[in-house]
Amino acid sequence: METRDQSSLEDETAAEDPPSVDDPVEHRPNFRLAGPLFLATALSMFLAGGLYDGKPGESLLTLLPRGWRFAVPLLLILLFHEFGHYIAARIHKVAVSLPYFIPVPFLTPFGTMGALIAMPDRIRSRNALFDIGAAGPLAGLLVTVPVLVIGLDSSPVTISKLPYTLEGQSIFYWLMKRLVLGPIPDGSDVTMNQTAFAGWAGLFVTAINLIPVGQLDGGHIAYSLFGPRQDRYADVIHYGLLLVFGYNLVKFVLPAILNGTSLGTAISNSTFYVVWFFILLFLKRRTRVNHPPTDDHNLSPVRRVMAWLCLALFLLLFMPTPFAVYE
Repeated sequence: METRDQSSLEDETAAEDPPSVDDPVEHRPNFRLAGPLFLATALSMFLAGGLYDGKPGESLLTLLPRGWRFAVPLLLILLFHEFGHYIAARIHKVAVSLPYFIPVPFLTPFGTMGALIAMPDRIRSRNALFDIGAAGPLAGLLVTVPVLVIGLDSSPVTISKLPYTLEGQSIFYWLMKRLVLGPIPDGSDVTMNQTAFAGWAGLFVTAINLIPVGQLDGGHIAYSLFGPRQDRYADVIHYGLLLVFGYNLVKFVLPAILNGTSLGTAISNSTFYVVWFFILLFLKRRTRVNHPPTDDHNLSPVRRVMAWLCLALFLLLFMPTPFAVYE
């Protein structure tokens, strides 16, 4: 996932935009940090792919090489996402770091929490703010969609028998399943193979980044469209995550209490968005601002249309319940 604090804000200039800094400073690539982090993340993701369909008791050395069908496509998705930001920043002459990938072995089903890009100065142009914010999610989707199609096409549709884990459902994901697999009978669902899981993960990561709050990609896009009003809108959306948390409590915890089923599993199914609420709250408190202001109010007509489409894309990709275990 990608967030930026105020010390990591983007800066830009464009031919038609006011200069972002009087004397732009080149951000020198830090291969000594970015390289090892990428290799560690790749290793962690190979392990996550192996664990996804591995058997109990298998050694890690056996699992690692089997994880490539998950790790390789998801790495490509994340690389396209991050270098979408990087290239857009370079086009606008922004001082920008290489992506710093975050390896998280065992703690997440993906083996990573995405990457961070350091952009040390405030962006002063609405056009550049949109370009840099939107380039990552859109570039990532260029890889995500074909990966998902290939994965779904080679994944079986099976009868859902307890216990099972259901991946998050979104409008876009449902449409892709319908397009690739046709109508799925009631009581059945696709059992994702590693490649389909990588494609689904790409949709999930894109949806999280497109949340129009703070300095997530969606926050940049929304600010380029609405300006300072976005700070108010972002507060509403931020606290709206608690409503999604409440929806999941009612969906899982209340039936568990009434039916005497596993309360721990029900709570686990419900807590993702309350965790994200506090992560975003921490980032907001650390930067002391929802989003840094721009120096102009001009967003080109084409970018304005694209910004609305990106916000609509967030609604299509949003998954109210990212993971759920049914027992």
